[in-house]
Amino acid sequence: MKWRLILPLALLLALGLTLGLTMTASAHGAKIEYTINMAVEIRATYDTGEPMDGGQVMVYAPDNPSTPWLEGVCDEEGRFVFTPDPSKPGTWDVQVRQAGHGDMVHIPIGEDMAVSGGTGYTSLQIVLMGVCVVWGFVGTALFFSRRRA
Repeated sequence: MKWRLILPLALLLALGLTLGLTMTASAHGAKIEYTINMAVEIRATYDTGEPMDGGQVMVYAPDNPSTPWLEGVCDEEGRFVFTPDPSKPGTWDVQVRQAGHGDMVHIPIGEDMAVSGGTGYTSLQIVLMGVCVVWGFVGTALFFSRRRA
């Protein structure tokens, strides 16, 4: 008599778990967004190799080297990340100071960033792609204009 009650309950429980697991597996969709940017990451350390945790960072743009364009603080590993303005090509200066110690680095940001419109291609690459397209048109025209024997 006990088996007659336990078997249907076990089947009902197994069916419920199966449906429950199936429902949770297909419950939600996902959405992924991304942004492409050209960031500069610096890492500031002392001569001993110890990171400059909390070092004061000042970033100077090429068009105004006397006023900081951006100010910030290094993380616990001495890292600081910033994205320079691509409309301001030239040498960006980054200064890191902490407790009387510090240094400055000069980072060249090329003019090809502004010329290419942020596509990630250099001026030379854009010119080379244009030459290849023209060469393809000329070759196609010559192929179809040849005389057949």
